[in-house]
Amino acid sequence: MESAGRLSNWWRRRSGTDAETVATADAEQRASRLEGLLAVTRAGFPVAPAAHPVDYRCSCDRMGCPAPAQHPLSFAWQSMATVDAEQVARWLSRDPLANAVTATGRAHDVLDVPAEAGRLALERMDELGVVPGPVAAVGEDRYLFFTTTRSSLDEDEWWTSELDTDPENLTEHPGIRWHTRGSYVLVPPSRLTDGSSVTWVRGPEQQLPDPLRVLDLLADACTAVGAVSVGEHWFIG
Repeated sequence: MESAGRLSNWWRRRSGTDAETVATADAEQRASRLEGLLAVTRAGFPVAPAAHPVDYRCSCDRMGCPAPAQHPLSFAWQSMATVDAEQVARWLSRDPLANAVTATGRAHDVLDVPAEAGRLALERMDELGVVPGPVAAVGEDRYLFFTTTRSSLDEDEWWTSELDTDPENLTEHPGIRWHTRGSYVLVPPSRLTDGSSVTWVRGPEQQLPDPLRVLDLLADACTAVGAVSVGEHWFIG
């Protein structure tokens, strides 16, 4: 009986230690996620909470979700998007696993290309001494190049592009996509349902470049890796 008591006490101490370890790791992970999002807001990129992976599916539980773990939690994401650190901390405390999107067309635009073209474009930029600005990788599939925005508060000064992309027409632009007003992209430290993540290749603290200069180099890279153009639309051949 004494031996059993000692074993029971050992197990309780062991269980408590494990629980404390898990709690510490969880707290560290939450702090790391918060710091990752605050780095985005410090760059001036407004963010809003998004769905996240749950057992390789989307947390929204929508049957046949068209963009698992890659869409905002609320239809009001444009008005929710903020750079306020306290607000970001509040919604992350409510949903610590939430991904995050940044609303484009305000402080920045995003040029979104296949990963192979993105890597090639970065190499070319380095060779030419062109500063690429912030760049993120969405798993192994896409590269996101953050640029200054061409959006304007004055509708008379607004010009459209055949590459303009929003959440409803992503499939129309499998090559180059231009996310500006009315669109969004995932930002680190978001996670995808295949187990991969959205990560920074070049950090958000980098200065935003002019989109047309970046677009020129991305178009060349897409051509080099097998993208072809039909009219003004790009697709993978």
